Amino acid sequence: MRIIRYQDRRGNIGYAARQEDGSALKLAGDIYAVPQVTSEKADVAQLFAPIAPSSIICIGLNYRQHAEETGAKLPEYPVVFFKGINTLQHPGEPIQIPTHLRSDEVDYECELAVVIGRACKNVSRQNALDHVLGYTCCNDVSARDWQIKRGGGQWSRGKSFDTFSPLGPCLVTRDEIPNPNALKIRTILNGQVMQDWNTNDMIFDVPTLIEFLSGSTTLLPGTVILTGTPH
Repeated sequence: MRIIRYQDRRGNIGYAARQEDGSALKLAGDIYAVPQVTSEKADVAQLFAPIAPSSIICIGLNYRQHAEETGAKLPEYPVVFFKGINTLQHPGEPIQIPTHLRSDEVDYECELAVVIGRACKNVSRQNALDHVLGYTCCNDVSARDWQIKRGGGQWSRGKSFDTFSPLGPCLVTRDEIPNPNALKIRTILNGQVMQDWNTNDMIFDVPTLIEFLSGSTTLLPGTVILTGTPH
């Protein structure tokens, strides 16, 4: 199922299942349980990010070729940082370039986003995907000057400006993607392909990331894990 989150013309926010003809049918029930597809068409006035995240956990330097081209040593453990949920932006909406804390080095990073559907702690790699609701895409927008030159040795500041996490447009449920580490991932900027790679190049695959993160932190429903960007 391809799930969208939307606002109708009355201002109500709901979930719907996108159909092959481009229409969407309303979903009934808890999105984190077993939502049912109804026969009622959704009145989509505005498309929202497919999930309202409870938190955004990010993984850095997680593609082999990306690490090699930067001359970085492959990490022994996943490189983890956090983005504020204030960074969420809806698909198709503009990214706001900072003006008060000015940045002249705003950059794109396409990433596979994993959405947790069931709370988990200390989950094994073998059972990790059972806790996934689905997958979507995210642009981990980064102000490189505030990330690297003026970041004080950490990345969160340069990546946590408002609107710096465009998410969506849809969430593909886990059953439709049996292997999240066999997906093409691509960035197109002004008609030009800037990134074109495959998630099979991840240093730490999705089950390994979930096992690692849940070993220290309870992953709640709605947790979004950004799995790193390719070269």
